[in-house]
Amino acid sequence: MPAAVPTDEIYERYLRRAIAEINELGDELARAGDELRVPVLAFFGRSGQAVLKSLQRLQVDPLAVYGTNCLKFGTEDPADASRWLTRELHIVQPKLVVVMGERSVAFLNELRFPLSDALDAGTEGTLQRFTPTIEALVTPDVDESLDDAPSKTRFWNALKALGPWWAEQSPF
Repeated sequence: MPAAVPTDEIYERYLRRAIAEINELGDELARAGDELRVPVLAFFGRSGQAVLKSLQRLQVDPLAVYGTNCLKFGTEDPADASRWLTRELHIVQPKLVVVMGERSVAFLNELRFPLSDALDAGTEGTLQRFTPTIEALVTPDVDESLDDAPSKTRFWNALKALGPWWAEQSPF
């Protein structure tokens, strides 16, 4: 009878597999683009800096956060974007999805992700069940929140629920 595989080794195997799969998806997206259509997988620029600063204020390790966009190019067919995001969620297997803005909530709801509940865009800052293994936190769109103080405050008030959630999580 073969010896049992230690839990750490199992975790490492799953991690290597997930990294290979996410790299494969990234390569596929790169091939789907061209010099004018470059895929955007995470936040960058002003929005990215706002998200990073917010994570730091909440004492959330930014290196443990996986960021992505619903639309990888901003111009692709929604069916393609849905397939790519669904694959990403299956690969990454997040414990929490922070959904920024009503359009993102609608897009995620339209995925019809297995065993998912529809998210309520009106409950910003409150954890919601998305699937049996994924919670969701709805915030205003970060891009639309950076131009005036009341919008920034609304974004921050919604996002700060992430801090206590993060503090309760185990490393795995």
